[in-house]
Amino acid sequence: MIWKKLGLVYVANGEKDWAISHAYIPTSMMLDEERIRVYVAFLDSHKVGRIGFVDLEAKNPLQILKVSDKPVLDIGHPGTFDDNGVTPICLLKYQERLYLYYVGWQLGVKVRYFLLMGLAISEDNGESFQRYSQVPILERSDRELFVRSAAYVHREEDYWRMWYVAGDQWINVNGKQVPTYNVRYIESADGITWGKQGVVCLELANDDEYGFGRPFVTKEYNLYKMWYSIRTISMGYRIGYAESLDGQNWLRQDQKVSLDVSKTGWDSQMIHCSCIQKTKYGTYMFYNGNNYGETGFGVAILQ
Repeated sequence: MIWKKLGLVYVANGEKDWAISHAYIPTSMMLDEERIRVYVAFLDSHKVGRIGFVDLEAKNPLQILKVSDKPVLDIGHPGTFDDNGVTPICLLKYQERLYLYYVGWQLGVKVRYFLLMGLAISEDNGESFQRYSQVPILERSDRELFVRSAAYVHREEDYWRMWYVAGDQWINVNGKQVPTYNVRYIESADGITWGKQGVVCLELANDDEYGFGRPFVTKEYNLYKMWYSIRTISMGYRIGYAESLDGQNWLRQDQKVSLDVSKTGWDSQMIHCSCIQKTKYGTYMFYNGNNYGETGFGVAILQ
């Protein structure tokens, strides 16, 4: 797979008090054949994220058509699992409604934060979303204590499949406490109620790696393909890739990505949080660059 970078698409520049900076974790869908909507988290002056969108031309995804003037999903009530930020992660259309799986951020005292999975539903084609519940659909469990989030959900025949990241430990990396986590797999009958414990399906490869971010899964014929973000001590984030015949046993093939940091510019330090969008004009990859989305999101096209 050869990806050609097209450039930086968008980053918030302080024009709104809820969108001072960032455009974190691009999550796209087609509005129609000619328009792509990309949901992202914009951060306010306190680094609290709210979900908005950027609409793009499908023919030229560097051409911006519209930016949301208010959040489509705001933070939760004080004390809830998403009171310090919400981040989009996966969109799924089901029974004429849009399911938005999102990450809720809550600050901790003895650990820095907790990341748990929420669900919001739209009945107006993504102009606004309402929470399914005030509590996460992936609540913490004995071996998934601090991180249980970043899910990709796929409906297949009469059941739902989820690949997500989870972990129960914190480690010290360059003087900062960070969680360590891997990719796990779990199933559901309705896309809402999930079990307490997933099965590890993608393992860290060496001591330099300490986490995976944002799995994104596609299925082509009988082959599952997963893009994910490899979090390392030495290089920050890079994009990885794996394949599977059953969606549970994955073979890492990171060398196939052929997309790395640029020599200079907005994505010269890290690339991560990839999202694949097929259009009649080609297959695009939206992704974040430096400092966890602070420099915005860009796009590459599959050659």
